[in-house]
Amino acid sequence: MDIKKLKLYRDKCYINGEWINANSKENISVNNPASLEEIGTVPKCGKDETILAIESAQKAFPEWKAKSARERSNILRKWFELIIKNQEELAQIMTIEQGKPIKEARGEITYGASFVEWFSEEAKRVYGDTIPDPMTDRRIIVLKQPVGVVAAITPWNFPSSMITRKCAPALAVGCPVVIKPASQTPFSALALAALAEEAGFPKGTINVITGKASEIGEELSTSPIVRKLSFTGSTEVGKILLQKCSSTVKKVSMELGGHAPFIVFDDADINEAVVGAMQSKFRNTGQTCVCANRIYVQEKVHDEFCEKFIEAVSKLKVGEGLDEEVSSGPMIDEHSLAKVEEHVEDAVQMGAKVAIGGARHSLGKNFYQPTVLTGVTPKAKITFEETFGPVAPVYKFKDEKEVIELANNSPYGLASYFYSRDIGRIWRVAEGLEYGMVGVNTGLTSKAEAPFGGIKESGLGREGSKYGMEDFLEIKYINMSGLDK
Repeated sequence: MDIKKLKLYRDKCYINGEWINANSKENISVNNPASLEEIGTVPKCGKDETILAIESAQKAFPEWKAKSARERSNILRKWFELIIKNQEELAQIMTIEQGKPIKEARGEITYGASFVEWFSEEAKRVYGDTIPDPMTDRRIIVLKQPVGVVAAITPWNFPSSMITRKCAPALAVGCPVVIKPASQTPFSALALAALAEEAGFPKGTINVITGKASEIGEELSTSPIVRKLSFTGSTEVGKILLQKCSSTVKKVSMELGGHAPFIVFDDADINEAVVGAMQSKFRNTGQTCVCANRIYVQEKVHDEFCEKFIEAVSKLKVGEGLDEEVSSGPMIDEHSLAKVEEHVEDAVQMGAKVAIGGARHSLGKNFYQPTVLTGVTPKAKITFEETFGPVAPVYKFKDEKEVIELANNSPYGLASYFYSRDIGRIWRVAEGLEYGMVGVNTGLTSKAEAPFGGIKESGLGREGSKYGMEDFLEIKYINMSGLDK
């Protein structure tokens, strides 16, 4: 499929309501990770274009925040309806540039649209407080106001939903946004901008800029005009951005790396645990920050789980994402593939056994076989480094105390999962796991209504839910006196 023939295909940046090229006239090549072929180019913008986008957002801020909550809600609702209406084409664009199976891409479009719908409704529910003052002639008033220009830096693994999850709450409360999508997947972002333009967002309210990550990130994180930066990506880059944002003391949301434990206790429904492990581990070819990175199975049910899990993995069909039968697509690039190979080789050298997979796929290019490793040692790299690929390491454990210690032995604290039918154990383990999100008897936890985010080195702040509004708001306290005269 030629992406350029799709009506939502855009190959220019969107700044201040206009589609523009880079001043330098340079472009970035975008390749299909399944075929390795170039599918198009986008402008290689830098500092000058970033400043223009920021200033355009700042000019749009007074008009946008002055609109009533209902007006902003109606425009967001229109954007949601357009996304749903164009779901198939948005999914095709995503699969072509990112590689994920088309069925997953359709699911991501629906998931991403759910944030726009949710926050279109929440726009009307930004409440303040009236607090009784100790002095009878006074009242304490608390208002919540939009923070200002918001910068959103989004990743390649979820190129649509990470934009809506960040931008919908910002726009709902009255903040304009400047979006920097990943260079591997810019067309999904630009397609959403085209639909936002159609929905009726004022000029400058939504800006999408592609180009040099270092230059754009530097300007977004140090500009005094940008009052909030939301980033999804690696912990290493997140720490750099945090340092840069400190120069202007701007608000930040950081959704960083993860290394999720997936625990199967001996009282679990093993069939359901296998389903959950497949959903968590192999979605998006294992390229998610919340996927199961360490699968701990209690001794009594270890062999049964492994047998059923390996059988399920054997049924995955690897191939190009536009094939309706494919359930596992390519890795995003050669670098990611090499990291998966390194982790598997290291684990095997330390005694792990390859139960299935364990090598590049016969399709070549960026394809890797869905893999299960058993007997993995805690000293293997895969135990403490995020693999970001279709490899599931399985570990055996004895008791609850041991597995909680193993699960928590990580600098990351994003997502975690466990399967059990003992209500006492469910409470103990859920409260004992040092993670921002815990899935109990489920491998899928993300939804617009729930707060998404981690603790420790997995990040700051929350996205989604009513809590996802707060990071885009400032609290203003007003003390009103002289009320007895």
